[in-house]
Amino acid sequence: MRVGEVLAEFLEREGVADEVARASAVEAWPERVGPGIARVTRARSISGGALVVEVASSAWLMELNLMKGEILRRVNEGRDVPVEKLVFVMSPDG
Repeated sequence: MRVGEVLAEFLEREGVADEVARASAVEAWPERVGPGIARVTRARSISGGALVVEVASSAWLMELNLMKGEILRRVNEGRDVPVEKLVFVMSPDG
């Protein structure tokens, strides 16, 4: 049995396979949302199917909340295990 197969079985057995699959959305965030949004945000983590994204200002936080559906569609395009929702939070640096 290959290492990848053993790891996949372990993740399934432990019930974390989907969460691990979703984790790649953090790294893919800048590419999926484009340079304008990427400049004022940072994908922080995946938690319970939600992608947590830090936002630089309250104005951007409001704007991104209005665009949530479209952004979620971009994030999930071509993914086997979709991100279930986006959660925008103020950046501690903002």
